[in-house]
Amino acid sequence: MQIVLNGKPFEVKAGRLDRVLEELGYQGAKVATAVNGSFVARPARGATRLNDGDALEVIAPMQGG
Repeated sequence: MQIVLNGKPFEVKAGRLDRVLEELGYQGAKVATAVNGSFVARPARGATRLNDGDALEVIAPMQGG
């Protein structure tokens, strides 16, 4: 399935948001997620299905000062 990840096209096999994050190497990472512009909380990721062409934003917090 083709999705857009942070503005770039990506091919993924998984259909659920939690599995896509694992597939992309984000397992265990503290990140914020949005699908098609709508925030998806961590507890809802397992129930969130992705469709071909969906836009996924994954944002990691930045540290520093």
